[in-house]
Amino acid sequence: MVVDPKHASVNGRKRSQRPHTSPREVADELRARIRSGTLRAGQRMPTQARLADEFGVERGVVRQALYLLQREHLLTNVSKGSPATVAPDLGLSRALTGPGAAPQPTMVALGPRIATAFAAPHVEIDALCLTSVSLNLAIGEGLRQIHAGRLNPAKIDVRVLLPGRDIDLAFPVSVEDRDDDPVHERWLAQRNAQGQVLRHNLLALRATHGIDVHVSFRALPFTPPVKLYLLNGMEALFAYYTLTRRKEEIDHEHLELYDSEGTQSMLFAFEQGAGLRDTTFVEQSHLWFNALWETISSELALTG
Repeated sequence: MVVDPKHASVNGRKRSQRPHTSPREVADELRARIRSGTLRAGQRMPTQARLADEFGVERGVVRQALYLLQREHLLTNVSKGSPATVAPDLGLSRALTGPGAAPQPTMVALGPRIATAFAAPHVEIDALCLTSVSLNLAIGEGLRQIHAGRLNPAKIDVRVLLPGRDIDLAFPVSVEDRDDDPVHERWLAQRNAQGQVLRHNLLALRATHGIDVHVSFRALPFTPPVKLYLLNGMEALFAYYTLTRRKEEIDHEHLELYDSEGTQSMLFAFEQGAGLRDTTFVEQSHLWFNALWETISSELALTG
């Protein structure tokens, strides 16, 4: 069904001009209309020009909002040309992205959510993890969207909490006690290298796109048993590090070690405003992260 172009807006009322409306705010309103049934499955959206007029924003803001909803599987066929279409299977979309959605492996869930976070004018990402491998991989889509001109945040702030180099890691660790510790040395090299790549890729946006970027690392005095990602103050993504015992070759030596595959850890999503449980979890996660950042953590240098 095509929306009748006679109507002033999707729901019959004209909005006042709000020049500072963000892509996320536009997406939130359109998402609400889709979930309420005002915009139905299979229905064509109004043109981007009409939406821009309704929300009092530039077409680029509308386009970014539509891309957010496409990544949530709520819209299809988003482009600069013909109007997008509401996804035909909204039941599946809600199961994948709505409150109480089933957990997914980190490598499946984290990338799309970070790409969505990058649509905000001020991107804020806090991460607590064993290394920044998953974060590095997941942030790639957001960076590609920026380089393609689809996203254009004004500011990006990233804070990362990682284990300190001199602590006795609970994992990864050799099963047998050893005087030397090749497992620890490999983890440390990976922690440093991944952190340096993350910082380099984000800071490069200053020169290429004029984005105000800040990336900070601090060291924890313990091994985190969980990983946590906080996105724009609105979402908390949480996963357990599940340990396994396995064999691996390190420096030409076959070792048994206890370790966890962080990229496969099942990520649970909690969203501000999606009910009391979710809102409280997001708020408490921020309090916990900030307390660690401001108290027992210390400056972290990504060196040997």
